[in-house]
Formats: sequence, C-alpha cells, structure tokens
Amino acid sequence: MIHHISISAHNPEHVAQVLAEVLNGEAVEFFPNPGSYMVFPMDEYGTGIEIYPLDTKLIPGEGDEQGKFVHIANSSNFIATHAAISVTKTQEEIEEIGKREGWRTVRCNRDSFFDVMEFWLENQVMLELLTPEMAAQYLAATHPKNLKKIFSSDVAALSSR
Repeated sequence: MIHHISISAHNPEHVAQVLAEVLNGEAVEFFPNPGSYMVFPMDEYGTGIEIYPLDTKLIPGEGDEQGKFVHIANSSNFIATHAAISVTKTQEEIEEIGKREGWRTVRCNRDSFFDVMEFWLENQVMLELLTPEMAAQYLAATHPKNLKKIFSSDVAALSSR
C-alpha cells in the first residue's frame, strides 16, 4: 500500500488547494521543506500527497543521515512519476475543476483494462484519477489472478517477437 507520494509544482500552495478539493481533503503547510504543502484526504490509511516547489530535489544523506531537501534548477518541467488515485468525484466534477484551472483533463482507457481521468497538475504532472466506476474496473483488472494472466500473455507476446 502506498501511504503518500511527493510531486513538484510551480505553485505548490495552489496545486495543494485544488487537490484537496478533488480529494475532499485538506491542504496544510509541509514544515520540513518550507514552501511545500501536503494534502490529506483524511482517510483511514493516512494517505497524503506532498507538493514541493519545482526546484526541490530529495538526495541521500551522508552515512547514517536521513535524506535531505536541496534546491536545484530543473532541466524539465515534466516528470515520469505519477499516481493512480481513487476519488469520490464524478468525471464531470473532475472535468469542471480541470477546465476552471486550465489543466488538461481527459478520460483515457488503459489497454482495454480500465479507464482513468488524466488530470495534469499545472499541465506538467499527471495524476490518474479514478471515479468509483473506474476504481472498480481497476480493482478487477489488477486482481492477482488477472494480473498473472495479463503479464503471462505479455511475456509470451514479447518472446515471440
């Protein structure tokens, strides 16, 4: 189970406020890294999303020291990190929020297994939002017996190339 993830944004406070709206949660300052925020949906799992300023990097500490935050200019506004998150909002509500923010928001199908709403924070960080209907599709597709079928057929298809 993933309890929290971190992403970066040009405007962490605003992104945190919008995510709090989408997740029916709350946004708070993330004091370990000034200028950062954390969004909590206030669920029983302690789920959270940390939003850092765009130039924040997490680097390993020395010896027994924990990792630390440093600020280094980014070479790109895009990242590969993303997350699929179940929400209680409808597709229409997600689309309304995306439109209001000017953020790309589109329903997509993932290889005929399940649908997601691509919700592009500041048009650079993608979250896959799953409405209750989409979450049910996702859970069915990712049931262990289905994963084994999907990936064993992918392996067979790859080895025949």
